[in-house]
Amino acid sequence: MPVKTGLGRGLDALIPSNTFQPETTSGLPGQVFSGVMQVSVEQVKPNPRQPRTHFDSSALADLAASIREHGVIQPLIVSRNESGTGYTLIAGERRLQASKLAGLTEVPVIVRQTTDQEKLELALIENIQRADLNPLEEANAYQQLSDEFHLSHEEIAQRVGKSRVAVTNTLRLLKLSAPIQQALVDGRITEGHARALLALTTPQSQSAALQTVINQSLTVRQTEELVRKLGGEKPASLPKPGPAPDVLALEERLRTTLGTEISLKTGKNGKSALTLYFYSEEELNALLERLLDEK
Repeated sequence: MPVKTGLGRGLDALIPSNTFQPETTSGLPGQVFSGVMQVSVEQVKPNPRQPRTHFDSSALADLAASIREHGVIQPLIVSRNESGTGYTLIAGERRLQASKLAGLTEVPVIVRQTTDQEKLELALIENIQRADLNPLEEANAYQQLSDEFHLSHEEIAQRVGKSRVAVTNTLRLLKLSAPIQQALVDGRITEGHARALLALTTPQSQSAALQTVINQSLTVRQTEELVRKLGGEKPASLPKPGPAPDVLALEERLRTTLGTEISLKTGKNGKSALTLYFYSEEELNALLERLLDEK
């Protein structure tokens, strides 16, 4: 049975096996060993299709300290530039930035030739696997795959290891007004809040609801309720509470004693009602006899 290939296997598909065949460096500096090349950090240019735009400075400093102490444990994935004068990063943006912060002059890389589409897909896969992207960065990357490479939501889902519904829901975040998108990026609201606000059809109503959500620290459930009210939808009525346990017990006792269906309803101010059901004159007479005897 043929082995299934493709980007659906994630970053593992990029890492060479133990049986490494050294490749020539085409005149570029860098020593090849065990499938990994050491190249100058200045030769590695950022991936122009990197979906991630925000990097936490404190987390980056922590990674730099670790690299300074232990080195770069996981090689960067790069592709050789067509000009033959350097490399373009495919995966490992944080490691590259942290290596520069740590003062490294060289970094370990694995060279793979890729298309523009694969550069975006692989950078997206790496960030998703590490949960490094905020929802809007992820949505914009999906939009690029859709617009530039004409991939359907189903095809995008297969490539990044997500469900089609998850891809579609993430893409819907791009329809939010600018203030809500910024609040989502800043972490002032969650993706759940943002999706709830999507039900409001105008930027003005979305922005007004956003202020209420933030000012009152509403939960996602409360935000959904707010959106229903702002949209003119009548909130769903809560189910009426059932009879108390003692009322149910008394109903069952009467049902057994009288041999017919009964209903006991308690009301306010001590007013209650007992309803007896019968379905023939014979049943009525039998019921009356029991009641009179009981009396």
